[in-house]
Amino acid sequence: MKKTGIFYGGTESGNTKSVTDKLATFLKVPSKDVINIAEANIETLNKYDCLIFGTSSWGIGGAHYDWEDFVDLLGDLDYSNKKVALFGLGDQKKYPESFVDGMGMIYCRLNAKDNVVGYTSTEGYNYYFSMAEREGRFVGLAIDDDSQPELTVPRLKAWADQLKNEFQ
Repeated sequence: MKKTGIFYGGTESGNTKSVTDKLATFLKVPSKDVINIAEANIETLNKYDCLIFGTSSWGIGGAHYDWEDFVDLLGDLDYSNKKVALFGLGDQKKYPESFVDGMGMIYCRLNAKDNVVGYTSTEGYNYYFSMAEREGRFVGLAIDDDSQPELTVPRLKAWADQLKNEFQ
């Protein structure tokens, strides 16, 4: 697999970091290439051929505040020869009107949407609206570790296999 970096917004002990670490294991991404977005810059992102961006959704639809501080810089990224995948955490029972909107916000700010891979089905989720849904699919992997924790690992494994193919 090409050089892959996983960038997440969240605390070092939260669900997003836990999901990020599991994904890194399934993709065999070394821990040095798993980076909190609060510690990243455009030069860091430009070192990778494949970028995975992950965030939780806070309240009614916002991404983690570290992404709020970084997302405007995505317009400065050189996307040539890069693939981008997204994952988002949310709670479809408590926030069905804004499920994984943080992932959708990041997607909206990407200049090279043609470079995005890793779209997934909306089947198996129960929500009203999501900024992360496009044409009946999520723009990446939606994780609900609150209402569906038993599906987190199987979804991550399946998505990791999907990305291995799409990152080639």
